[in-house]
Amino acid sequence: MASALFITFAITAILGFPIWVVLALSCFAGISASGSIPMLVIAQRMFTSVDSFTLLAIPLFMVAGNLMEGGGISKRLINFCNSLLGSFTGGLAMVAVLTCMLFAAISGSGPATVAAIGGIMIPEMEKAGYSKAFSAALMSVAGAIGVIIPPSLPMVNYATSGSVSISTLFAAGFGPGILVGVALMLVAYFSSKKNGYGQLNKQPFSWGNVARCTKEAIWALVMPVIVLGGIYGGVFTPTEAAGVAAMYGFIVGVFVYKDLKLKDLPQLLMNSAKSTAMVMIIVGAASSFGWILTSARIPDLIASFLVSLTSNKWVLLLIINFFLLIVGCLMDVTASIIILTPIFMPIISQYGINPIHFGIIMVVNLAIGMSTPPLGVNLFVSCGIAKISIEENAKAMIKFLIANLIALLIITFCEPISTFLPKLMGLM
Repeated sequence: MASALFITFAITAILGFPIWVVLALSCFAGISASGSIPMLVIAQRMFTSVDSFTLLAIPLFMVAGNLMEGGGISKRLINFCNSLLGSFTGGLAMVAVLTCMLFAAISGSGPATVAAIGGIMIPEMEKAGYSKAFSAALMSVAGAIGVIIPPSLPMVNYATSGSVSISTLFAAGFGPGILVGVALMLVAYFSSKKNGYGQLNKQPFSWGNVARCTKEAIWALVMPVIVLGGIYGGVFTPTEAAGVAAMYGFIVGVFVYKDLKLKDLPQLLMNSAKSTAMVMIIVGAASSFGWILTSARIPDLIASFLVSLTSNKWVLLLIINFFLLIVGCLMDVTASIIILTPIFMPIISQYGINPIHFGIIMVVNLAIGMSTPPLGVNLFVSCGIAKISIEENAKAMIKFLIANLIALLIITFCEPISTFLPKLMGLM
């Protein structure tokens, strides 16, 4: 069964099938080879995996993110960040990163962050003298912060698969997300200084401009406070918070900023439904794939192999980091988390590794994969906006990826970066 599963997976992946097709066909092959498990199990596992109140947060956050983008919130967040950082060397590049960090606290999605912020920032950075490749590369990597700073859709999947608290995981994401953002800002600053980027259309700093942009963006800035404050204040669950976010985005977009028209809603909801369907079918297929792996005792074999390599938990984390970076380049984030979390949970428990800390390590690793070829979805979105080749983008991205890797190592070996805030809030 295991042989049929992996052979089919390898062949279909090499042939370029969509990841959910790869997983589904592998499941069919594995069960057919077993000869004793009814094929109906696949349908049952797929249904059971998505029949979850927790996962209801995914479509609701998808709708909220699209409402924010269509309602003019991303534009006002950019103006707010530009009023603070636009006068510095490399200011517009740093604005792009800071805006991604703020939008991450609204959308929960990497591609949505790249599309919403990159669609505005990449053309603006070009006008200011930044190269297309630099602008697109920065947005590819900065957009991945959308799945590190909460609310985060991959964190929802990890919490569901690993039976850990979503609220605690959300709180743990702030420190690592800010660290990654600061690392990218530093690279953007020194690169801009070296290459003379951002000298055109540079505006002087003005407290009056800051006050004006803050007033315009106040409804956008308040939203993360309402959503996350409601979760940690015990007012509503993370799933209910997603519903609140969607309703808030609708009210602000239609009645406050008035950039969102009622005639736009059907298309917006259709886009959200398509995105949700893609995520959910991957969740279902990955869950079936993971169940077959467990039935074939593959997790036990992997655990035994890793334990045989080292007895030191830090060496183990280095090995897992290397493995996840490779997986992130080759597999969808959702599928990776759902398949690998049940495999790694017994191992990290044996080594005394905090599952919340490990969840952050896993999400940061796979977030890096969202920006790297051959399957980096953020990479494709930013290339489409900038109209450049993947090769140009990937080459300009190297310095940003190095910064991300350094941040990942710091997060891995300095557990308090992830656990300080949850402990301060009494969640751990």
